[in-house]
Amino acid sequence: MRTLKSYLFLFALLLYTIAIAQTKVISFENVNVIPMHTDTIITNQRVIIANSKILKIESATKTTTNYIDIKIQASGKYLIPGLVETHYHLQNDIENEFKLLIANGITSARNMAEYDGQDHIKIRDLAQNNTILSPHYYTTGPYLKRNHFKNLASVDSIVQYHKKRGYDYLKIADNLPKDTYLKLLETAKKENLEIVGHGQRELPLEYSLRIKSIAHLEEFMNIFSKEEMNSVDYLQKAAKDIKTSGIYVSPTLGIFEMISRYADKKKSAKLNAGKNNKYLPKQYSDYWKSNKIKYRSNSRFTNKASLLRLEKELEWQKQFTLILHKNGVPLMAGSDTYGLFLPGFSLHHELELIHDSGLSNYETLKTATVVPARYLNTISQSGTVSEGKLADLVLLDKNPLDNISNTRTVSGVMIRGQWFNRKKLNKLLLDVENSNK
Repeated sequence: MRTLKSYLFLFALLLYTIAIAQTKVISFENVNVIPMHTDTIITNQRVIIANSKILKIESATKTTTNYIDIKIQASGKYLIPGLVETHYHLQNDIENEFKLLIANGITSARNMAEYDGQDHIKIRDLAQNNTILSPHYYTTGPYLKRNHFKNLASVDSIVQYHKKRGYDYLKIADNLPKDTYLKLLETAKKENLEIVGHGQRELPLEYSLRIKSIAHLEEFMNIFSKEEMNSVDYLQKAAKDIKTSGIYVSPTLGIFEMISRYADKKKSAKLNAGKNNKYLPKQYSDYWKSNKIKYRSNSRFTNKASLLRLEKELEWQKQFTLILHKNGVPLMAGSDTYGLFLPGFSLHHELELIHDSGLSNYETLKTATVVPARYLNTISQSGTVSEGKLADLVLLDKNPLDNISNTRTVSGVMIRGQWFNRKKLNKLLLDVENSNK
């Protein structure tokens, strides 16, 4: 039997091995850098990584003075900051879903609700301790609705629960009575707990602008009257008020578009045949392909008038997305992952819809890099490709400033000091696929 000393020796050796691995110096050679702090491309660069940080960015034609252990030949490729998924929901196995996120270039994710039976504080701890392969992880508390607030006194207990647990945010998902809402704002402020989530549809717009961020452009469709929705002058004024409030907004256009993709027979058939459905557990996938879901069983979604309404509502949301952007409202990409809107893959489609709203490729890419980094208070360490920042990076085969869909051409991902080339990323995807058979 091994002695205690031998175990300690092996443990020390393991720590030493990990330390050596983490101190290896890696460089991207002849890479085109999209730094994101400005709308430009810096061509033919050498980006040197050490201790999981960007040590130096220099011309690849220069003779480097640094010893480099691993050189990644990246000629003709494009280096961008790691992408941020600001509206993620855990639906199945967390390790599998983290693999899907990373394989799609997502190096940070904010979970937007802790459902019954889940423990996102534990998941966040596992992520922070590198116990499991994961993006940088942020979480809200339980999905709070009106019925959770029995009376005003319950506000204190709910806030204290969130504070004790250590959630990053408190998530509202319903319309609250005015006095309850105001009490919640006051109590959360005292505890330095930021509130995010849905708008207060039964109160004037200004009340909804008192929280940290609003998820879903759809919320404004329910806050505004029909007359206000159809008034360009009103929407411009509302956008200015939203900008003044300092709130961040996540359009989540893709998940709204999914309603009609489920409800329309032709779109539904294409959706059910999607090649990425293989990354979902069969039972879960079968349910979302079936006619049991409300978007396929309820005429409120499936009849011709409803499909036309959904199309017009999505178009309105795109138009308002552009109005918000033009008025300087910070927009964050988030895809609200559930059903057949798969983690990781969905964010790229969300970016395409944001771009379709009228934003440039650069401004669209900011919604998944610079803007969420500022929102998460990590801009000093992430959000741009800059010396001294964490080496959370995505190497692309094609230029996303030419076509935003090129964010899909992931050649490799660097996260937490680990480099995943395309072969390793494919292995992550295969692991998920095989686990769901």
